[in-house]
Amino acid sequence: LVGKEDQFHPISEVSLSHFSPPSKNLSKVSPSLRPFLTMSDGGMTVLDGTHLRSLRLSIPDSAAALTGAQVLDLAESAASNSLFDLPLPPALKSAALSRLNVDDPAAFRSQELTREGATAKLDEYLAAIADELRENPMVISILDGSTLRVFLEDEDDFAMLAENLFTDLDSEDKGKIKKIEIRNALLRMGVETGIPPFEDFPVVNDILKKHGVEEEGELGQSQFAELLQPILQEVADALLKRNVVVVHNTQILNGSKLRKLLADEEQLNTILAKVIDEKLKAGDNLNSKEMITSFLDKHAKEVGLPSSEANEAVTLVYDAVFAEVGDSKFAADEDDKLRELVKEVLEKLAEQLEASPMYSDI
Repeated sequence: LVGKEDQFHPISEVSLSHFSPPSKNLSKVSPSLRPFLTMSDGGMTVLDGTHLRSLRLSIPDSAAALTGAQVLDLAESAASNSLFDLPLPPALKSAALSRLNVDDPAAFRSQELTREGATAKLDEYLAAIADELRENPMVISILDGSTLRVFLEDEDDFAMLAENLFTDLDSEDKGKIKKIEIRNALLRMGVETGIPPFEDFPVVNDILKKHGVEEEGELGQSQFAELLQPILQEVADALLKRNVVVVHNTQILNGSKLRKLLADEEQLNTILAKVIDEKLKAGDNLNSKEMITSFLDKHAKEVGLPSSEANEAVTLVYDAVFAEVGDSKFAADEDDKLRELVKEVLEKLAEQLEASPMYSDI
């Protein structure tokens, strides 16, 4: 689920919650299937570490002491269990470990800790994982067959889905496709319409084999639909018994990184100094509003903001913030007033992202 370019979209909530973006990234979806994304209303889940903060872990009674490595393993295992048994990404573990007051991570792993010391580091590391997820949440889809059942339970919806898939696959417009193309039909549907990656759910291959998809032969449109329906039904039934969790390569922008910057006076002053440099370079070519927008676009990733060039929704957020600040303030030309103006814009952008987080397919 990797977009060819950053595309940002608003979402309604960020926590252990489901959301269905009103403006999904369709760059990887067949045009003929795009209407079904709204129809299926398939939700995603954002994991921002909130529920990890309620976890209370204890050291096994049999352990008088633990090594640092054992403490880290205990915390990571507990966090993974709370994240639908997903293995923690190495980048997440590394970033969380860097938040601990540990001078030498390698030495810490071999260091022996008392029960009290191990308990303290256990809680500290778990909190660090939660903090890292708050700044860089994970986005997942839980495939349980419900999205597929939306299509299967409505004859008209399924007929339209089958027709569009067949049309896509019948590239030569012969009115016939090879039987093996059923496999490609499922691949075209993909996670967006409830089909898990085959490598994560090999039972799909067994279902296809059971229905003779690998055999020689051709199918007309009605035959294609007749074969597709029971296959999708069996995939949905199998997912109901064993859900598949898919991690999306998606970045959530919820204002946390921007808040962190605003609270760090040294880092904020560095950004404000760059703004003044940008003003000098721009000269009279840009007004304050255009210059600030240009600067934030160039340094969007650094400060935790979306680029206004990525999507109309982002432009609307910038317009709303600028309108709230007021045109009169953008007329200021003095450096001190410009610094205060940029700080106010950043604060209001943080408020906007906290109220309506945005996501980007990386």
